[in-house]
Amino acid sequence: MNIRIKLFLLGFLALIAFSCNSKKANVPEKPNIVFIIGDDVGWNDLGCYGNEGIKTPNIDKLAAEGLLFNNAFLTASSCSPSRCSIITGRYPHNTGAAELHSPLPDNQVLFPEILKAHGYYTAQAGKWHFGGGGLGPAVRAFDRKSVSRKDNGDGGEDMWVKFLRERPGDKPFFMWFASYDSHRPWGADQFQVTNTPEDVWVPEFLFDGEKTRGDLTSYYNEITRLDYFVGEVEKELKRQGIVENTIIMMTSDNGRPFPRCKTRVYDSGMKTPLLIKWPGHIGKGKATDALVSVIDLAPTILDLAGIQAGPTFQGRSFKDLFAHPEHEFRDYIFSEHNWHDYEAYERQVRTKKFMYLINERPQFDSWGPADAVVSPSMRELYVEYKNGVLNEHQMDIFIKPRPEEELFDCISDPFQFVNLASDPEYKDQKQKLAKVLKKWQTETGDTCPEHLTPDHFDRITGERLFEGFHWGEMPGASLGADTITAPGPF
Repeated sequence: MNIRIKLFLLGFLALIAFSCNSKKANVPEKPNIVFIIGDDVGWNDLGCYGNEGIKTPNIDKLAAEGLLFNNAFLTASSCSPSRCSIITGRYPHNTGAAELHSPLPDNQVLFPEILKAHGYYTAQAGKWHFGGGGLGPAVRAFDRKSVSRKDNGDGGEDMWVKFLRERPGDKPFFMWFASYDSHRPWGADQFQVTNTPEDVWVPEFLFDGEKTRGDLTSYYNEITRLDYFVGEVEKELKRQGIVENTIIMMTSDNGRPFPRCKTRVYDSGMKTPLLIKWPGHIGKGKATDALVSVIDLAPTILDLAGIQAGPTFQGRSFKDLFAHPEHEFRDYIFSEHNWHDYEAYERQVRTKKFMYLINERPQFDSWGPADAVVSPSMRELYVEYKNGVLNEHQMDIFIKPRPEEELFDCISDPFQFVNLASDPEYKDQKQKLAKVLKKWQTETGDTCPEHLTPDHFDRITGERLFEGFHWGEMPGASLGADTITAPGPF
């Protein structure tokens, strides 16, 4: 070949390579995303959220190196409705799966399937529970999944590192890592136990006795096991040299599995930990007081991947908080309590300062779900209730009938102990929030059917009721709420 032609060709190929590399250099690399969701982890049961008695060094490190959300809230304090809400970016009655174990309809759009369609490798390991007894439509959202408790281990985390190691290396990835920790029954008391009954914090609404402290210690141990695997995930990301381009998010599906927590619309049920770390994009040790809802997670994750969220998502992206954590985001948070073992219908609207809720089934007391009803903490509380020694906060779960309306000042009363609904001084505030809540219900197609799903368990013993049980009408079903995309007030 003529030397001039050869040199020309080599120069031409070099120019093409330079051009391609220049273009590639100008195209931002899509971030990997690891989403970790705990099971029944209360927001203030982590060291980084002020619990000095629990050992969560890896989660605390995540907070120290990223952004901590002080006002993140769930839409339901109930396992499958909460997870269905997160994965669809929709309120529970708008997913068509508002009640525990109710299957997610096929018509719902799931954000991981959008990531998958845009070139992401998507995988799920650990607890599944997107409603129903089968896998449901969530199966189409993941390239790989591991839903067997046997494979995932007692805590649900055994496949997390394995999935990171066995992923394809030529795609950005999204991992949905879901633990069984800290759902009852407990199984982590022999797993690197570091928590003791003397160190646990006993909330004022529980009885501070030996059984309750032992119960809380086992619960703490579950969270400590989750914490260990959070650390193992980050170690693996570092080993692979990809931690700098990987976003790590950590949250929970509902409040701690104790009386007056899980299923309740108070902060003890609906407030959730939310931590996000993204090296180079989020400053270390930052915190934000902005109100965010878990329905905002889906559009935020899509935004981080450079994808615009479609009209089905009722939340909004809060990515701007990464650079400006001091900014405000939402004015209102909305949450709901539907059937979870027991008949229920509560709706709540919350601002930073006030919480207003309505209860359409005030004839029932509210101990919590069946697993909390049979817990050592509840049984000890019940014994002392019979003995007549409980204080007014511990008595709350036994109140029957309950107030149809409740209003709380969440700044001066962070545990929602003092109901201001009948206080004339707060009349205007109550009316304002009642109007906002009604607007949200109307615009999103929420309904309160006459025949809701009835109790499936005895309210005192927690034993399963087999005779006469049937499913009732789902809230929002009569209006086709699963097809409504209006988000309501923001």
